Amino acid sequence: MNEDVSGLDINLRSLSAFVSVMEEGHFGRTAAKLFVTAPALSQQIRRLEQSLGFRLINRDSHPLTLTPAGVAFMPHARRLLDSAQDAAVDLARFARSRDHTLRVGFIAGGTQHATALLRRLDTRIELKQLSWPEQLTAVASGLVDASFVIPPIPMVDGLTLEPIGTEPRVVAVHREHALVGRVSVSINDLDDDEHVGADHMTEDWMNWWAVDPRPSGRPVRYGPIIHTMDEELQLVATGRAIAITTTSIASYYAGADVEFIPIHDIEPCTIKLCTRTGDDHPGVRELRRASSALLL
Repeated sequence: MNEDVSGLDINLRSLSAFVSVMEEGHFGRTAAKLFVTAPALSQQIRRLEQSLGFRLINRDSHPLTLTPAGVAFMPHARRLLDSAQDAAVDLARFARSRDHTLRVGFIAGGTQHATALLRRLDTRIELKQLSWPEQLTAVASGLVDASFVIPPIPMVDGLTLEPIGTEPRVVAVHREHALVGRVSVSINDLDDDEHVGADHMTEDWMNWWAVDPRPSGRPVRYGPIIHTMDEELQLVATGRAIAITTTSIASYYAGADVEFIPIHDIEPCTIKLCTRTGDDHPGVRELRRASSALLL
């Protein structure tokens, strides 16, 4: 790598990846928290190093350590990220001063509680569907003012999470599956079935939803890969795999070829309201009040 650093083009996503990796000291753990794969995270940082012309991280050390160039660059990286965050917050506040619409993000699952809460609001609402990795970052960046999130949930500074309800988890199976007709099942009853796979999700996400490892000690076998809820249920309808999801999904997606059966011995899904800590947007304040009233 050369030492010419003129005309730098520094990507904020790569910059954030660099700081996050060094705070954690491990690519895999950082990738899980950011809901990306370790190779994708490493590639982001390589692009940053190529732009700067210096290697920043000693990848052979455990935990990861900074090179001399990385040590020199780290304080600047933190300041750049802080400035970018301040700019995003100021612009978001400016936008909200002109438009009192409450922007609310949501993902598939847990929608019954979200719907019940939004019905209590008088403020104007704009809904935005988010991907799994965006359920917290969209709030932190100002893309939305609030979101309804479901586990697993990584910690993000500057955000407040308030539980608004829980939903039992259910298993989606083909209508001719041997378990159809049961009032509920044990997670161990699913040991012989393949669970849908998802190559765009982190290991932590897959483990929580598939209950991997299983209490029985049996390894979970993953079937064909899916990327959306529609794909997941279409695959279940073919009888080639099962999927563990929530009762909200069962309500919205019930079809002739798919049956949903409660699982009585695993942790339920806790739905939480995510907002920026200290946000004084009128719609956010009303949303928080409605959330507190909903739990009374």
